[in-house]
Amino acid sequence: MGFRLIADLTAFAHFAFLVYVVFGGFLAWWRPWAFWPHLAAAVWGFGSVLIGYDCPLTHLENWARRSAGTAELPSTGFIDHYLTGVIYPDDAVGLIRLLVAVVVLISWAGALVTIRRRSADRAPVVSRRAIR
Repeated sequence: MGFRLIADLTAFAHFAFLVYVVFGGFLAWWRPWAFWPHLAAAVWGFGSVLIGYDCPLTHLENWARRSAGTAELPSTGFIDHYLTGVIYPDDAVGLIRLLVAVVVLISWAGALVTIRRRSADRAPVVSRRAIR
């Protein structure tokens, strides 16, 4: 029971991380400091998909599944097990990756605009009389 709970909580954390990678950049529109943690998460997320970094959450879930006596995730990993073919069709992987990248880039562009506006709003106004 305990290991199964660990596996389920790990799967939940994995889903939460994926949601954060896709949409977390929008948080920086509201809280500019959030851009940097999102950048790190996005680099890790994209690296794990494109380069093949081993994900510690996948290892933890597999350990918990083994300890609970259930099957591990397939060697293709978390996304292939829980999302591909379940949430979107197998042949849409490339499109989904492109859409995720576009959403992340849009969130970063909006964050940059927001951060620049706030910086401009905080900049001291210098009048012509003060320059003379």
